[in-house]
Amino acid sequence: MPALLSMMLGGFAIGTTEYASIGVLPQIADDFGVNLARAGLVVSGYALGVSIGSPILAALTGGLSRKALMLAIMALFVVANAAAALSASYDVLIIARIVSALPHGVFFGVGAAIAASFVAQDRRASAVAMVFGGLTIAVAAGVPLATFIGQRLGWPMAYWFVAAIGLASLLAMATTLPRNIDIAPPGSLIEQIKVLGNGRLLIAFGMNFCAWGGTFVAFAYLPSILAEITGFTPNGVTWMLALYGVSVIVGNFLGGRVSDQAVVPALTLMLGAQATVLLIFTFSASSMLGSILTLGVLGALMFCNVPGLALYVVQLAARYQPGNVDIASTINVSAANAGIALGAFIGGLVAQSRLGLGATPWAGAIMVGIGLLLTLWSGWLDRRQVPAKAA
Repeated sequence: MPALLSMMLGGFAIGTTEYASIGVLPQIADDFGVNLARAGLVVSGYALGVSIGSPILAALTGGLSRKALMLAIMALFVVANAAAALSASYDVLIIARIVSALPHGVFFGVGAAIAASFVAQDRRASAVAMVFGGLTIAVAAGVPLATFIGQRLGWPMAYWFVAAIGLASLLAMATTLPRNIDIAPPGSLIEQIKVLGNGRLLIAFGMNFCAWGGTFVAFAYLPSILAEITGFTPNGVTWMLALYGVSVIVGNFLGGRVSDQAVVPALTLMLGAQATVLLIFTFSASSMLGSILTLGVLGALMFCNVPGLALYVVQLAARYQPGNVDIASTINVSAANAGIALGAFIGGLVAQSRLGLGATPWAGAIMVGIGLLLTLWSGWLDRRQVPAKAA
């Protein structure tokens, strides 16, 4: 369906801009004369914009028609990325990045609901997957391409590239989305606060927070690690990011298949493996072959837990907050991006400390390890509840 493809293109643009800054982070740092820790705010600022701004924007725009909302947030996305490309100072760039993040959560939350409304009940998962497919493809293709463009033509061109894709999606949605789309509006801020008051859901949000945050302690500075520690050329860094992206697609597919069977045991296995591989990367980063092998696995582990974490939140929300399942899912996305923001910030501090860039993988492993402990705790609470119900 053309409407689904137009939203998939928008998802590709948003996914590309979220991670494209990572590939050109060294160039941004050099151009503005800032260290890597401060340059990392380009990544963490975007994540904060998603985690804090997106839920508020969703609540404030509930009265708009769904088509008008999708077009408005994509227009905001295009303008913000153009502003990032034109930034004359580092402070302006950070502001532009935060603004460009605001459409993220709304686009995927509303876009998923719109996609599901287009098809029959038994095809809704596939329709939603098309919208999120743009995000996955962005990691595999959009980010390496934006990195290549930014390294060859200057980092602003990476943002111009993203703005152009966003504009194409805006025009496509204006043409293909129907005027009247009958879906429920997003939940109010009060309903979101009610969800945040549930302890079991808070544990699940913490699992997502730590899983994503731990990865980004190192991933936010991956090009610098590959260039300064491993010794890859700019071309080599681009190809490594492409390898990482391909493994992300594989991991997302496998993670969904595994999590369908038993979600908590699957998450325990995946988070344990993720922490272990991050520890291994601490030592393999100095070797080109070791980096290739390690990152091929780490990319898959980065996204393989996404379906399971999303499914687990839905299961818990259906049990403890049955009227707010959609809101819980949206907050879960915000938790992941809050983790990304903190992870990128921690990675910058570690990189600029005496420990150096080489310590970011094991620092990330500690954060993922905390997520693993939360998963074990939540699984124990699940098992404890079953005998209580039986009694």
